[in-house]
Amino acid sequence: MTFRRNQRLDPSQVSDVRGRRVSGGRGLAVGGGGLGLVIVIVYVLLGGDPGQLGTVLDPGGAGGPGSVLEPGPDGSSRIDGCLTGADANARADCRIVGFVNSIQAFWTDEFAGVGERYEPARTVLFSDAVDTGCGAANSQVGPFYCPADQRVYIDLGFFDTLQARFGASGGPLAEAYVMAHEYGHHIQNLTGVLTPGGGGSGEESRAVRTELQADCLAGVWANHAAATGYLEPLSQAQIAQALDAAAAVGDDRIQSRTQGQVNQEAWTHGSSAQRQEWFLAGYEQGTTADCDTFAADL
Repeated sequence: MTFRRNQRLDPSQVSDVRGRRVSGGRGLAVGGGGLGLVIVIVYVLLGGDPGQLGTVLDPGGAGGPGSVLEPGPDGSSRIDGCLTGADANARADCRIVGFVNSIQAFWTDEFAGVGERYEPARTVLFSDAVDTGCGAANSQVGPFYCPADQRVYIDLGFFDTLQARFGASGGPLAEAYVMAHEYGHHIQNLTGVLTPGGGGSGEESRAVRTELQADCLAGVWANHAAATGYLEPLSQAQIAQALDAAAAVGDDRIQSRTQGQVNQEAWTHGSSAQRQEWFLAGYEQGTTADCDTFAADL
C-alpha cells in the first residue's frame, strides 16, 4: 500500500480530458539543427533526440493551425471519484491525483516557510493528443510541463511505454518520480530558473542542469512525502522504483536504445547515472539548497 487509505484527495487539482480530440491547431514551437526537433518552450521528461523518440509536434495535422479540443467524453466524473487514498491505491488516475496532492502540499508548505506563496499547477490527463498554452502535442512527447499555462500534461499510457520501450521496472514510485520531476519544473518556473529556448544541448548545457535540478527537487519531495499525510513512509524498494525510472530516461540510455550509440553533445537531460545521483541528492538531504546543479561540477 502506498497511500494512506483514509486520506482525503482533492481531484480539483487534476483535469481529465481523455477521450477528446485535437484537430487542426498550432504546433509547439520547434526548430531544426543537430537535435532534429528541438522543443523550445516545454520541458519534457525524456531526453535525447525527440525525433528519434517518435515525437510528433505536427503543424499541419493534429496540432496544426487553428487547433481546438473537440467535444468528447467528459472525464470529470472519473476524476471526481478519486476521493480517498484507498481510491489512489486502486486506480491509476486516482494515484496521479494523490501524487499531485502530496507534491503540491509539500511545495505549499516549503514556500510558506520562507514567506512566499506557492502558485498551484494543474495536471491534465489526456489521451493521444492535447492542446496547451505552449501549442499542440501528442502523447509521444511524453509527460511535460508548459510554463505558458503552468500545467503538467501526461498520457497515462506513458508508464507502459516507460517499461516496454525504455526498460523501467515500473511501480507507483516510478510514477511519483515522473510527476515530481515535472512539478520540479513548475518550481523552477516560479523561481525564475527556466530559460526560454530550453538551454541548448551537451553534457554541460543549461538544459541538462535544468533537468537534473528537477530530478533533485523530485527527490526533495520524496524525502518529505510521508510528512504530507498522503503517503505511507516510503520503503527502499519504492525508492529503487524511482531510481530505476530516472535511469530509464537518461540521455545515454535512450540514445543507446533508439540510435545504437551515445552522443554527449546532443544531451538535454543528463545521463542515467546523473539523474539517479541528483534524485538521491534531493532525497537524502531533503533540502532545495542541495539542488544547485547550476554551480555543480557535472
